[in-house]
Amino acid sequence: MEGKLNEFVSRIKEAAGKNLESVILYGSGARGDYRPESSDLNLLCTLVTINVDELQRVSPVVAWWTKELKEPAPLFFVTEELRRSTDVFAIESLDVKMSHRVLFGPDVVKDLEIPMNLHRVEVEHELRLLLLRLRQHIVHVGQSELEFVRVLKRTISGAVALLRHTLIALGEDAPEDARKLFAKIEDSTGASASAFARVYDYREKDGASEDSVAVYDDYMRALEKVILKLDGAVPKKQWQRVPS
Repeated sequence: MEGKLNEFVSRIKEAAGKNLESVILYGSGARGDYRPESSDLNLLCTLVTINVDELQRVSPVVAWWTKELKEPAPLFFVTEELRRSTDVFAIESLDVKMSHRVLFGPDVVKDLEIPMNLHRVEVEHELRLLLLRLRQHIVHVGQSELEFVRVLKRTISGAVALLRHTLIALGEDAPEDARKLFAKIEDSTGASASAFARVYDYREKDGASEDSVAVYDDYMRALEKVILKLDGAVPKKQWQRVPS
């Protein structure tokens, strides 16, 4: 991991020159739970100015990073833009602020202000989208258990992140360990910890011996309970534009 990061910083500094302000590592690589076989290296770069010419300068570095090393493309911001976008990227901004490591330049994320009322709304929005997609998937694939397993594996990482943010939105500590997180979610929302743990097993153990249809159904039921709890955390009337 360190070799890849050092090489990226070296290349992006050469490509961007004085226009490069900072390079920030965030996500599992910064939290300390990075796994080479399953984790990504997530990078955020701030530039002094961003235009077509400046982006073209760094394009070969991004191509090397994404195509050869199979890592996700870095995000590029101007610092002021980053500060002003925390209202619409509340989850992402909080993630970066809470778990990051400066690879080059100043720490441009440590003082980000996150509007936590909007964070709560975004968490509920993303949870509801996940639940809707799970339902729609059944409509499209019918009884294909192989497709059920594929979706379970594909969605659980994002679900874990949203469950962590659910606890944050509820004003509670969010454990980094997934199974401790599931237990805390059960205590806080009544959603079954085992429902999430069984889905997690599909990713961690490359499959499980259980009935995938039943696991899928329990997964949806658990998400519904989490959403219901989060939805009730703030009375709906507080979100109305015009008092009824």
